[in-house]
Amino acid sequence: MSNPFPTSRIAPQLLSVLRIVGAFLFIAHGSAKLLGFPIAPGAEPHLAPTGSLVWVAAWLEFVGGALVLVGAFTRPIAFLLSGLMAVAYFMSHAPNGFWPLLNRGELAVLFSFLFLYLSAAGPGPWSVDAVRGRSK
Repeated sequence: MSNPFPTSRIAPQLLSVLRIVGAFLFIAHGSAKLLGFPIAPGAEPHLAPTGSLVWVAAWLEFVGGALVLVGAFTRPIAFLLSGLMAVAYFMSHAPNGFWPLLNRGELAVLFSFLFLYLSAAGPGPWSVDAVRGRSK
């Protein structure tokens, strides 16, 4: 019997979509800490103090996220960002309890595993790496 959902044909393109959407969402975390944008209406921006650990992480989120968004140097950058999110989870969230839902660490866990997957799977066909022939 044939598969009614032939996703294997479009799996490479969906990998690119996952990379693009995930990186776009990730960049917002860095830009909020560096530029104060985006910010909730009526809220005050909480900019990372220059030179702090949060500031370094914000630059990695912003620049690394932008590189992953366009699919440039995806595998090594995604691996670095996966580690960044694992460290963020264990430094900021895990001390507040075991369950990510309760310690507010779900995004750190999801981003860590998203980037770990991208470091193994590559960027997909819609990427700078694919154009340069470096996605294999």
